[in-house]
Amino acid sequence: MNLLSTTAVMGLLGVSGVAAQAQATIEGTVTLPHEASIEVINKRYQMNGEQGMIAPDPPAAVVFLEGSFPAKKGSLKAQLVQKNLDFAPRLLPVQIGTSVEFPNQDTTYHSLFSFSKAKRFDLGRYRSDETPVPSVVFDKPGPVVLHCDIHEHMRAIILVLETPYFAKTDAQGKYRIGNLPAGHYHFKAWLNDKTTLEKTVDLKDGGTLHVDFP
Repeated sequence: MNLLSTTAVMGLLGVSGVAAQAQATIEGTVTLPHEASIEVINKRYQMNGEQGMIAPDPPAAVVFLEGSFPAKKGSLKAQLVQKNLDFAPRLLPVQIGTSVEFPNQDTTYHSLFSFSKAKRFDLGRYRSDETPVPSVVFDKPGPVVLHCDIHEHMRAIILVLETPYFAKTDAQGKYRIGNLPAGHYHFKAWLNDKTTLEKTVDLKDGGTLHVDFP
């Protein structure tokens, strides 16, 4: 399963009974910027949610359906890996309440932290054979920027959403989300903390709606 479909499936986890009954599909393309726009204020405090622009690098978007959906049942879990002196993935959309693990798969130390408004934490330094904490629960919506205090070039974004229906675009800006509930919704595309595009959509059982964000 590729990254796009995996992300879409992750977004549908945690809503018991909805996915089996829903029929609608939405797909399309988001026009991505040529490169991420990043304003460096201070290396340690860069992208802390209060200064500069929070934008994914390489450029990508997260599309999501906004609305009132049944409360999640069971636990929501995700993983963001530190590997080859980088984060994988660099952009991770999750539903609010998701518990995220941060395993270190490198032979060197990493020191993971975030000063973002949506989530502030510091896991300290740890090796691949050490676990700083079992996981971190993301309980507020918004972008959370992650850094390594040892390797200043490392940066990732966890986008916390108040919906179970979302997907990350591929490198060409394409996306597809299936098993959606029929109805009238606001459909959004997050490009960075200053740019969220929006369209209204009517989803029908058994139908596939094509929506582009130019």
